[in-house]
Amino acid sequence: MVLGDSLSAGYGLPKGQGWVDLLQQRLERERYTYRVVNASISGDTTLGGRNRVAEALAQHRPRIVILELGSNDGLRGQPLDAMRENLIAIARVCRAAKAKVLLVGMRMPPNYGPDYTEKFQASFVAVAKQIRVPLVPFLLEGFAHKREMFQADGIHPDVEAQNLMLDNVWPKLRPLLTRPAHKQ
Repeated sequence: MVLGDSLSAGYGLPKGQGWVDLLQQRLERERYTYRVVNASISGDTTLGGRNRVAEALAQHRPRIVILELGSNDGLRGQPLDAMRENLIAIARVCRAAKAKVLLVGMRMPPNYGPDYTEKFQASFVAVAKQIRVPLVPFLLEGFAHKREMFQADGIHPDVEAQNLMLDNVWPKLRPLLTRPAHKQ
């Protein structure tokens, strides 16, 4: 299950073209038997995720939760302590439901100032260490500086960037995946 915001919900993309859809395709191609549930909502914050995670877990019963929230907290200038507390709370609820957690980090644009941007980025590292979960350091790694890889709003990656996002997540996700035992 992917619990995220517009970056994972596929905002502005044709249906089936977001990185989460591409993840389902990759899993099938590599013969993993997972069904990917996209529980992402455009505009969501860590508080929104915290408020809805228990219901999503009860409904979908995922074995793995990819937690991709925090961007909107940062863009709205929310207190970073609250963001960290929410991420930790979400991860704990996931673990209580017997789901593994993969945390996906983000960065803020430089116009937010070096102090805030550095503390924002460091928040994901701190949360991952505190709750001992793997971390994708930056979902947009390798192309965040390439304006041509974004939609007209300059915030949301375009179709061509979706495979790059999946490629950033995959190395940290793959060790969490298990294959069904084959009968002999």
